[in-house]
Amino acid sequence: MSKIAPSVENAVPSRTLGFMLMSAVITAVALFLAHQREQHNAGDQTPTVPLPTRLPGFASETWYLPDDSLLGFVHIEAGRFTMGSDPAVDPMAYGNERWSPTRRQGRPELPSYYIARYEASVAQFLDYLNATGQTSSAVDGLSPDLPITGVTWPEALAYTRWLDYALRQSDQTPAELRAFLENGGRVTLPSEAEWEKAARGTEGQIFPWRSGLPPESINFNGGEIRAVNAVDCLECAWGLSDMAGNVWEMTASPMQPYPFSESDDLEARESEALWVMRGGSFADGLGNIRAAIRGGVDPGVRNDAIGFRLVISTRPSLPSQKTSL
Repeated sequence: MSKIAPSVENAVPSRTLGFMLMSAVITAVALFLAHQREQHNAGDQTPTVPLPTRLPGFASETWYLPDDSLLGFVHIEAGRFTMGSDPAVDPMAYGNERWSPTRRQGRPELPSYYIARYEASVAQFLDYLNATGQTSSAVDGLSPDLPITGVTWPEALAYTRWLDYALRQSDQTPAELRAFLENGGRVTLPSEAEWEKAARGTEGQIFPWRSGLPPESINFNGGEIRAVNAVDCLECAWGLSDMAGNVWEMTASPMQPYPFSESDDLEARESEALWVMRGGSFADGLGNIRAAIRGGVDPGVRNDAIGFRLVISTRPSLPSQKTSL
């Protein structure tokens, strides 16, 4: 296990420098993974992964979403939760996790929403590509049950919009999800507030699991990417898997200083921005798999350690983005 980083609160009183320290770690990992991907993609660029007629745990007739009564979506009830980090409680906190100059943490209130139990998979993304007549090197040579990585932020968003349409048109959409969609819900990427609440629960815990050392279900500290449903995290808030480790997850929130507010997010989305990613990856140490960790990713970046997770949310929609592959 990697050595736990010391507190940066005294040495790093600003959000900016805290984010720079974290970015240095992320950049080193990204360069290593980019080199691996460059070698992998040297050959044929056409997809080499056919969609299986059956993928254990997933349903081919419902877009390779999980084979359960809500297609793998978990309901998160409306209410307040603790967001951000207090270095007195979490000595690994970065400066950009501080709520404001006068407060360590905030208590935002969110309406109810649904979040995917698992990270989006190669099979799910390939089903979208086939349905829309597109191709992408992101799926080359990958097992269909791995998380989809190597896609840009606009490409991830395009997939969510396609799935939103598919759910609205299908008679196989569960009644509970259909009702939520008809009452203002939308399939999209989570805001960082939605992501953090789902990761840490309502008890303000530091990690997705409630206490103690990381359980065996957590994939971090130099492991390898694994299937999205390889291990269930029963110890984690709402039973969500891989909210810590496996791959970083893109969100719908621009990288900007706290305090978080949906109105600030909407204003920043209209301009060029880094987008917040959450959760850390298989290659990260303990400090980067905390529930409050905030990484930043350029919308055009492709990286083998960055994927995404779906939500069905009543948030205002994101602005139009270029979505060509």
